[in-house]
Amino acid sequence: MRKLIALEQLSLDGVMQGPGGPAEDPRNGFTLGGWAMAFGDEVLGREIDKIMARKFDLLLGHYTYNIWAKYWPHETNGIAKAFNQATKYVATRGQDKLDWEKSVRLSGDVAQEVRQLKTSDGPDLHIWGSGVLMQRLMVAELIDEYRFWVCPVMLGQGKRLFEKSLPPGRFTLAESIKTSTGVLLNTYRFVGPVKPGDFA
Repeated sequence: MRKLIALEQLSLDGVMQGPGGPAEDPRNGFTLGGWAMAFGDEVLGREIDKIMARKFDLLLGHYTYNIWAKYWPHETNGIAKAFNQATKYVATRGQDKLDWEKSVRLSGDVAQEVRQLKTSDGPDLHIWGSGVLMQRLMVAELIDEYRFWVCPVMLGQGKRLFEKSLPPGRFTLAESIKTSTGVLLNTYRFVGPVKPGDFA
């Protein structure tokens, strides 16, 4: 069974939009793109290196895929090498060509396709960004592990990971690392749904 691991940079108020750069995701007038870049340090760099050193495949929504496909194939650093070597499973109903090498279209029932993908042979699956897709997979209880990198900033605008009604669930904190810039690298594992009476 392949694990599905979600990796998200979040602000204190749960914003996940455009952490990497001003032009990354300006949808709906978002003007604070690049907000996570000020918090990088050696600790964060080491954790990213650990992730990139292990083999994984990628699961991406079409918007995140299109951003990444314009950037990562032209880079040569360790992150680019890992992303370019990974098989990219792209959840999209569009018919536009997927030009990035090793890209596979998922165009049916995304929850069902991901459920089948998890039972196939291969490395763990990583989902970065891709908020709409991630919310669908959270509702379907298909994500096994969440790595939330919470930055000490409130943005007050932008797409939030938890803005939709999501099913109640129980998690365990598997690891927590604090960086020198105040970012909390928290790893949560999904235990199961919360049922009526669980907290009585």
